[in-house]
Amino acid sequence: MASMRDIKRRRDSIQSTGQITKAMKLVSTVKLQKAKGKAESTRPYFDLMYETVKNMLAKSGNINHRYLRAGESSKKAIITITANRGLAGGYNSNITKLITGSGIPKDDAMIYAIGTKGRDFLLRRGYTIKADYSEMVEQPEYTDARVICDEVLNAFTSGEVGEIYLAYTSFKNTVVHEPKLIKLLPVDAESMKQEEDGVDNTPMNYEPGEEEALNLIIPKYVCSLIYGAMVESVASENGARMQAMDSATSNAEDMISDLSLKFNRARQAAITQELTEIIAGANAIN
Repeated sequence: MASMRDIKRRRDSIQSTGQITKAMKLVSTVKLQKAKGKAESTRPYFDLMYETVKNMLAKSGNINHRYLRAGESSKKAIITITANRGLAGGYNSNITKLITGSGIPKDDAMIYAIGTKGRDFLLRRGYTIKADYSEMVEQPEYTDARVICDEVLNAFTSGEVGEIYLAYTSFKNTVVHEPKLIKLLPVDAESMKQEEDGVDNTPMNYEPGEEEALNLIIPKYVCSLIYGAMVESVASENGARMQAMDSATSNAEDMISDLSLKFNRARQAAITQELTEIIAGANAIN
């Protein structure tokens, strides 16, 4: 059985850790409220952008455009959004598992990393880190998404990569965060047309032409999805960290309660032993 000193030392250590996790939970809660508000306020724009592109493609017939067909290269660009810090439960590992289990060979994957945790993990597993935008993950702006979008679109149009994917964590609510791996390019026109079945499919005319229109709208569509993913990932990260710190604080309180009980029992046993020795000594004298 551990001594009273060992139990007290361990209890004090856990108590100190519990105070830290409680403070981290409060910080994450404040950050979550801000990130949640930003995610909810920007989501309607990105939903509308997706609906607009879907509606356009559903009414455009068979369009042969570079953004609608895969490139000849087997390389695939994967924009990976994780965090720069840990202590967020499975937030970071869920994204890395999504990529390693996607079936995309690591030799064909070109990682555009947003967040050092995902970057470092995939680098250790032998993945190629094409670019690192980890400094953008803390407070993402639309201009940041534009920079990343231009980089991956240039790689796609130049034939360096044949497809573009986005791995991020979708923010559903405070406690529900869903890791997702979606294809950005080529745009799946057939899938979008099927989603629009039953809707007015009157053919759409373009002015000056469909090529110019799609050259303008598809990059904005891709950029909006990247920015939306960055904003939702920040909210998901803080939500996951808040939950993790809440669980850690609860576990610390349970351990402190258990150690306090053990300490009291050990102290009671020590007092009982001392009384027994005193009584035995008194009887010996008498």
